[in-house]
Amino acid sequence: MTGTDVQKEAEDSGPSGYAAARLRLLTEEARSGPPRRAALADLTDDWLTGLFAAGAEGLRGVSLVAVGGYGRGELSPRSDLDLLLLHDGGDTKAVAALADRLWYPVWDLGLDLDHSVRTPAEARKTAGEDLKVQLGLLDARHLAGDLGLTAALRTSVLADWRNQAPKRLPELQELCAERAERQGELQYLLEPDLKEARGGLRDATALRAVAASWLADAPREGLADARRRLLDVRDALHLATGRATDRLALQEQDQVAAELGLLDADTLLRQVYEAARVVSYASDVTWREVGRVLRSRAVRPRLRAMLGGGGKPATERSPLAEGVVEQDGEVVLARAARPERDPVLPLRAAAAAAQAGLPLSLHAVRRLAATVRPVPTPWPAEAREQLVTLLGSGRPTIEVWEALEAEGLITRLLPDWERVRCRPQRNAVHLWTVDRHLIETAVQASEFTRRVSRPDLLLVAALLHDIGKGWPGDHSVAGEIIAKDVAARIGFDRHDVTVIATLVRHHLLLIDTATRRDLEDPATVRSVAEAVGSQGTLELLHALTEADALATGPAAWSSWRGSLVADLVKRVAAVLAGDDPDDPEEAAPTAEQERLALEAAATGSPVLALRAQTEPPAGQEPSGDPEPLGVELLIAVPDQPGVLPAVAGVLAMHRLTVRTAELRSLHLPDGVDGSVLLLDWRVAAEYGSLPQAARLRSDLVRALDGSLDIAGRLAERDAAYPRRRGVVAPAARVSVHPAASRLATVIEVRSQDAPGLLFRIGRALEDASVRVRSAHVSTLGANAVDAFYVTGQEGAPLPGDEAAAVARKLEETLRG
Repeated sequence: MTGTDVQKEAEDSGPSGYAAARLRLLTEEARSGPPRRAALADLTDDWLTGLFAAGAEGLRGVSLVAVGGYGRGELSPRSDLDLLLLHDGGDTKAVAALADRLWYPVWDLGLDLDHSVRTPAEARKTAGEDLKVQLGLLDARHLAGDLGLTAALRTSVLADWRNQAPKRLPELQELCAERAERQGELQYLLEPDLKEARGGLRDATALRAVAASWLADAPREGLADARRRLLDVRDALHLATGRATDRLALQEQDQVAAELGLLDADTLLRQVYEAARVVSYASDVTWREVGRVLRSRAVRPRLRAMLGGGGKPATERSPLAEGVVEQDGEVVLARAARPERDPVLPLRAAAAAAQAGLPLSLHAVRRLAATVRPVPTPWPAEAREQLVTLLGSGRPTIEVWEALEAEGLITRLLPDWERVRCRPQRNAVHLWTVDRHLIETAVQASEFTRRVSRPDLLLVAALLHDIGKGWPGDHSVAGEIIAKDVAARIGFDRHDVTVIATLVRHHLLLIDTATRRDLEDPATVRSVAEAVGSQGTLELLHALTEADALATGPAAWSSWRGSLVADLVKRVAAVLAGDDPDDPEEAAPTAEQERLALEAAATGSPVLALRAQTEPPAGQEPSGDPEPLGVELLIAVPDQPGVLPAVAGVLAMHRLTVRTAELRSLHLPDGVDGSVLLLDWRVAAEYGSLPQAARLRSDLVRALDGSLDIAGRLAERDAAYPRRRGVVAPAARVSVHPAASRLATVIEVRSQDAPGLLFRIGRALEDASVRVRSAHVSTLGANAVDAFYVTGQEGAPLPGDEAAAVARKLEETLRG
């Protein structure tokens, strides 16, 4: 059936005919995107025109007007209809009756309707008071009735908008900024709002409004395509969900991707991010131009008075670098600049802009993109130095980098960048796409350039550390290969190339080892020293580790993590300096630990102490207001089975999160009978204040004697919470790392974090008749990665087959 046939069916059969024709149109596989939106608008136009004609017979001075998205002729499958019934103020009773004849059929079909009935004067008055109404009227389109009435309103509304632009545009900009603060940036969100988030459809509409003011205009290249892509995704989302939603939820992304004929949800998100990036950049450039024009208008009368009505003053241009000047608060090319003869000019201009904290002008970037020659390979020293200067400029680097990215200059300088550009990261810990995370890491690393002897290597490694995420397999392994090639291409010598490649290959080594391995074990420290190789590389890796974590998100770094990494670095540095970590003497217990152990031996029951930890990580100066690292929980208990699950269960009951856990036997002084286990744990309250030590001890006594049913209490609490629909977490995975220690068997658990998880693990290990020497707990967002150093009852590492059996049993328990 053709589009004309569909429209005729709607006209001939009234509301039911329109509904059938609408359904037929939306299910036509051959028609999608702009043609379907336009056809749906035409179909709706014809239906509403018919309703109007039937209800307005003999009535003059009335017109039906489409506004907003419907006014633009863009109807998504579940879009609401924005309609204005315009009248000259004559027969108001007849107008009210006509409104009923129009609105009720729309409601009867279950369509959302945004409607109003106003005279032209009322419409203008409301627009003057409500910016959203005025924006909708800018897209007013005549549907039926008195064309002159509609045309007069359009003319007056546009005139009002242009006359009031100096006042209304700052108001519109503030509205956009508030919405961005509320909704976030579309180009980085895993579940974005296609309409409201920054870079979404609302911002695209705002750019149209700015253009209509004649005050400034948005960069048009790519903007129409970006807007079309976002509308196509919204169409597919409406069809997939059957709802008028703009939120691209995780559980619907695969279906939306299939609706659009895309490979998978990641491909979908990448296209959404690319479109949002175009809209966001156009918004930045446009609002900057609006500000410049408004400032110029405000200054011009005063200048004219000062000059006595004389000629126009020359625009001041301040030199910044060779071929680069500042003008009107932007960085532009000097008149004598010759991009076609100066391949380093883009990097020089970018570095100068970032150092000055100024934006690169759109005209300058486009001229560079159109005329500049490729940088020779390997890069000359100046090009490499300008890149390092750009990366080391701190927060201004981001805006300058995005300007280069918008015109394709980054991928021309660094072709490998294409694979990580706009690439989503499906991990709640990460705030950014891969490419933005790399720039954020460089920004964080710029704060640490005074801590290292080679800041240039630190900054380039920060830029490249996740470059392997665009390739299959382990991104650190792939990244090492790419980093070698990139570092050589940009002109580093062989030694520096090796250092950068090592930093990229091992950028997760320190944080993973510090949070998941026993730092008292010589094998742990030696393995890190062997991987790093030198003091200089260790220094750089320490700074890169912190910069990477800070750029990831709040869950990836804390004073506690910093203290663990600093402790590991100190130990590795000692090994690299020649110290031998083998056969270390067991650290003597502190006076407090010995006191608790003696009391536990004397009373035959557990004793404990809680102490806040606020000391800074090793090598860092204490701040005026130290950040708590958590609370140290010291427990001494007569040696007996079930200690680990009992303690973990009691802590879970009291909603305490375990950060680290260490267990060891203490040798008591001569004359004291029995053996005592000492547990030194770091804990933090999930929320609220810490429980009293007396309550913890009381519950621990009951847990150890079997009178407290921890499993039952945790199950009751879990059952009391309503089950919420969410993403299904991957199954738990348990693995054995036989080479990680000579003193124990390392069993690593990766699982969805949950209350009582450590209790379940401890009980499973207890049931397997193994002893836990130490536990290293790490939580990243919703994911727990815990390592347990276990031995047999005699204190030796487990045989390979026995360790594998314990791991299998533990995995079955967690998956069950």
